[in-house]
Amino acid sequence: MKESDLRQTPLHEKHLELGAKMAPFGGWDMPIQYESILVEAKAVRSNAGMFDVSHMGRIEFTGPGAAEFLNRILSSDVPKLRIGRARYGVICNPQGGIIDDAIVYRLDEERYLLVPNAGNADEVIDWLKKWMPDSGVTMNIITNNLSMIAVQGPRAIEMLDSITTNDLSKVRPFRIVEAPLLGTDALLARTGYTGEDGFEVMLPSGSAVALWDALTERGATPCGLGARDVLRLEAGLPLHGNDIDATTNPYESGLGRFVDPDRDGYVAGDALQQIRDAGPGRSLVGFVMRGRGIARQGHHIMNGPDQIGEVTSGSVSPTLDMNIGMGYVPTGLSDGGTRLQIDVRGRLIEAEIVPLPFYSRRKNE
Repeated sequence: MKESDLRQTPLHEKHLELGAKMAPFGGWDMPIQYESILVEAKAVRSNAGMFDVSHMGRIEFTGPGAAEFLNRILSSDVPKLRIGRARYGVICNPQGGIIDDAIVYRLDEERYLLVPNAGNADEVIDWLKKWMPDSGVTMNIITNNLSMIAVQGPRAIEMLDSITTNDLSKVRPFRIVEAPLLGTDALLARTGYTGEDGFEVMLPSGSAVALWDALTERGATPCGLGARDVLRLEAGLPLHGNDIDATTNPYESGLGRFVDPDRDGYVAGDALQQIRDAGPGRSLVGFVMRGRGIARQGHHIMNGPDQIGEVTSGSVSPTLDMNIGMGYVPTGLSDGGTRLQIDVRGRLIEAEIVPLPFYSRRKNE
């Protein structure tokens, strides 16, 4: 894709003003880093960082059939979702492969908001349209109307509380509220993708720069997608396109707890029931490098002379000061403590499987 064809968020000029290193991501021109990935990751863990995530999809569903429609598509029981709550899940094809992972928010009795990943938003929309006829549901793509900024870290709530009349500390995780923010109405969801506490703020696109500046004044560090990727890996969160895709299913990728396949009309129900009942032949695991070397996506996972899998994500962990990664291995070799090797450019480096997540805020407070 040519640079001129890339989409831009309402904060694009602000990123350039701050000297961000920009790169294509999911069809958008996005900031990868500002000062450095290390500095930005540490800021989120110790203070607060903010991410422009306006490239992610925002799709609104309204109408009396909205809950039942989404219940056909999403992996969890949507009608059971209460107003003001959020639920993470996956969107699977009829074979049980993961088209995308997403969060659905119930905003009102007959109003829902779905947030898919940027790179998959068009595919998800096409998939949704396939099941729309005669559903009685209205689907509105509001990505361009509603910007999205993630504010994450120990001081995130304190900073947001200073610019809204709501007491956000009282909002529980995986809840969403509507609140006045800098003179406009905003949606604030206590969700995120870093392993830290915080909110994802959705507000009219014309107010995005004002929110970014207000958070900067209060000490939030601008962060790029590079730091976000490192932070989500530390938290053991999968990335679609790396750790999960249409060739993987939620049971082998450790997402089975987010799946209820036993619902009438669920498009992936039959396939996922069979996969669940048979048990996965491979499992997504986390590992720590015990020798000197950094695992990267595509590196072979070895058991002696035999290749048994591939690294799906790998990086240096600035929080833990070690090299970490994830990848699929046969389920029989997926137990914690199992020693394997990673082929790093022809060198076999010792690695050990460990429980996920690598980093947990609750354990490290």
